[in-house]
Amino acid sequence: MSHTVTVTRTTTTTTTSAIIINTGYLKSWPGLLKFAQLILGIVTVGIVGYYIHRYGKYVNTPEIFFLLMAVTFLIGTFLLLTSCLISISTASIISKTIYEVVYHGCAFILVLAASLTFVIEINHWKRNYYTSDYEAYFAAAVIGLVNSVLYLLSTIFALRSYRGL
Repeated sequence: MSHTVTVTRTTTTTTTSAIIINTGYLKSWPGLLKFAQLILGIVTVGIVGYYIHRYGKYVNTPEIFFLLMAVTFLIGTFLLLTSCLISISTASIISKTIYEVVYHGCAFILVLAASLTFVIEINHWKRNYYTSDYEAYFAAAVIGLVNSVLYLLSTIFALRSYRGL
């Protein structure tokens, strides 16, 4: 006996203007690292910004360099994280490009250099004259060092993703 089978396919396309948050990205290692970098960047900028404004003192070059690098990569990381959270395709595409490798590599080098310079400058302050903002600045510099390690880890993850490993 033979049968006649009829197959009907229906394709439905819908569009929406709603913004869907890609919360799954925050469960991945790159997402967690970017979120931690963002939080640590906010803390360092807040500490240094508060003490610069609080005392209205003469600002040293290492202090400005540290603050400049912290703000620069805080903004860049915020934009990367935001774009990966509001677009599922961005999260999957941008990790396969060289951009993340270059961005995180530069962030690692510059934040590390700024943090080390700032730690050295703060230790000169402690030896020569003790100031009341020493502990806060030292904490900000150490958080900057931790953030540079997170940028190194992000560079490694980005390099592996870029190479397809």
